[in-house]
Amino acid sequence: MTTNPQPTAEQPATETVEQAKAGKSSPEKKPLLGLSLPELTEWVQQQQQPAYRGKQLHNWIYDKGARSLTDITVFSKQWREQVADYPLGRSTISHKSIASDGTIKYLLQLTDGQIIEAVGIPTEKRLTVCVSSQVGCPMGCDFCATGKGGFTRNLETHEIVDQVLTVQEDFGRRVSHIVFMGMGEPLLNTENVLAAVRSINEDIGIGQRCITISTVGIRDRIPQLAKHRGQFTLAVSLHASNQKLREQLIPNAGGYPIEKIIADCREYVKISGRRVTFEYILLAEFNDRTQNAEELASLLRGFQSHVNLIPYNPIEEVDFKRPDRQRVQAFVEALEKRHIAVSVRYSRGLEADAACGQLRASKA
Repeated sequence: MTTNPQPTAEQPATETVEQAKAGKSSPEKKPLLGLSLPELTEWVQQQQQPAYRGKQLHNWIYDKGARSLTDITVFSKQWREQVADYPLGRSTISHKSIASDGTIKYLLQLTDGQIIEAVGIPTEKRLTVCVSSQVGCPMGCDFCATGKGGFTRNLETHEIVDQVLTVQEDFGRRVSHIVFMGMGEPLLNTENVLAAVRSINEDIGIGQRCITISTVGIRDRIPQLAKHRGQFTLAVSLHASNQKLREQLIPNAGGYPIEKIIADCREYVKISGRRVTFEYILLAEFNDRTQNAEELASLLRGFQSHVNLIPYNPIEEVDFKRPDRQRVQAFVEALEKRHIAVSVRYSRGLEADAACGQLRASKA
């Protein structure tokens, strides 16, 4: 099998320089959403306003949900008119699909017309937002609808933070958890993802331990993330127990062998002190055999990790099927027998095409 080189964060395999630049705001008109209190304070002072206006601006953006500077009534009308064309960086809801379990998939239109997806997943005690990090995805995983649609560009920091605020406002309740499991590969947009994590944590007030960054695995990026020493959870989408199977599912897997991924994850645990979660989509008669569980256990033996099994969520383009519950349970028992921490996640929002692997910026 011919292997393809891994795409880079600066220019993924299917990205052009023009695409990477698409939708980016000019420096003088950088959206204010995503900026910290000190940065907003500096900005208002540059506009010849007193420093205390920075705290007011921060409150209106992150707590009151202002969508335009003209909304901020504590500022004078004259000054609001002067800066009326200065962007905050909010999207608009193009469409909503509501599943019977209360999960809502949002199609959000960005300022350049691109459409992305965010998903609100409510329970009695939690409201989790599944956020996107790119418009589309360059990784092309065979089981994932997002990858089938191709790649357009990275999301800017404000476009990531906006998803959290939009879901929070629409549900009318505080968001408690964030998962970077929407459209795109977060570690191909590391700078903006980490900047968004900072803002979500410090500006919106969601603890880093309630934030999960999921990656299919990008060479050299996991060690880089470890050096950041964040308190968020790293989730690695492994989906296979050996290199041959992984290459059948993930076109770019040949450039980053599974043994190297595991070695990087061991180093991540050593540096960060945080355990790694391994996402494993169970595909009937493909990677759900007891032999696969034994191989997986052998890979993960000896360091802090947790396996999150996800029975496959179907998409139209491929013939994979979801295993039955007996087969899932047999896989669980095989891992537990070998002392591997494991849980099963039956994805919510299935009938709204809002479940894991189904996001494609389309109306359900």
